[in-house]
Amino acid sequence: MHVGYGAAFQNPQNALSDAEVYRQELCLAELAEPLGFDSVWSVEHHFTDYTMCPDVLQFLSYMAGKTSRVQLGSMVVVLPWHDPIRVAEQISLLDHLSNGRFILGLGRGLARVEYEGFRLDQNQGRNKFVEYAELILNALENGYMEGGLLTNQPRRDIRPYPARSFKGRSYAAAVSPESMPIMAKLGVGLLVIPQKPWDVVKQDFEVYHKVWHEVNGGINPPQPLCGGFFYVDENKDRAEERAMKWITAYYHTAMNHYEMTSEKFGSYKGYEFYSGVGKYINRHGMDGAARDFANLMPFGTPDQVLEKLDFIRKTIDMNGIMCNFSYAGMPFDESERSMRCFAKYVLPELKKWNTTPMLAKPKELKMPAPAAQAA
Repeated sequence: MHVGYGAAFQNPQNALSDAEVYRQELCLAELAEPLGFDSVWSVEHHFTDYTMCPDVLQFLSYMAGKTSRVQLGSMVVVLPWHDPIRVAEQISLLDHLSNGRFILGLGRGLARVEYEGFRLDQNQGRNKFVEYAELILNALENGYMEGGLLTNQPRRDIRPYPARSFKGRSYAAAVSPESMPIMAKLGVGLLVIPQKPWDVVKQDFEVYHKVWHEVNGGINPPQPLCGGFFYVDENKDRAEERAMKWITAYYHTAMNHYEMTSEKFGSYKGYEFYSGVGKYINRHGMDGAARDFANLMPFGTPDQVLEKLDFIRKTIDMNGIMCNFSYAGMPFDESERSMRCFAKYVLPELKKWNTTPMLAKPKELKMPAPAAQAA
């Protein structure tokens, strides 16, 4: 089992200075490699205290220089907020800097505050995501980018040229059922954050696999990766009490950032699925919805966490996880204690699980003819 560490950079209610949050989060991220984790991840967000990582590729470039072994994952780069050719250049550069350790994760974004902050129409989010993903994935294989109905990109080389293929190490976040066939057609694996009943997730995967094999023939998709908010403690009662406190607190930070109880949430084109979240909260109450979310997460004693992860593995056949131990303003020493407990008791057992390894050595690419000559 591939086991990664995820950094969130949360600062709810500005309880600390942003500088102190970064100091603490970087300490934990830099612990990942010596503690035996296989990768370090973070996710792109802007403008609020929800996640203060506006440039995940910049963060991962820093981590590339601070580490020598771990892989580096973006969960996710939000494509509609960027110029696709710039993203392709940044990805290629990071992969060179890290000697092929980058795992590409893509997404389309959900928060109104972020779309409006970039002066973008969220109704175009899905169309832009699909076009930009196609352009970027093709550019990373071919060494140049060209075309796009919305982008109209003139042919330009990606320099430095991509040295290794991203096939088999490209993923995308998908929550709504409508996203499943899109990701299958793009040829990317799935990034999963537990937030729906697992029987519903299993149905989504059936759609994904059906479309994947229709489009991609006999090639199997990458097995999914599953993230989550973890809390591990040797004491069962303390683990449950602290996990429910902090994971439900995280849920409230997400509700605030995404404005999930507002009338606009889920009203944009391509985002209709999310309107059901507000209805769910109305039925169960905010606290009830937060508890339901927390119960999807791997928390408890080491044995309980292993049991939950085994259930998820049997449900979606994942071969990798990304663990977040610091969220919702949890004190640093508590986050570190949970992370070290996981590393001591859970991580060695996960390494014994017989799963298909993630792509360890990407295929090397040949340098294409320069664009000027090709023209």
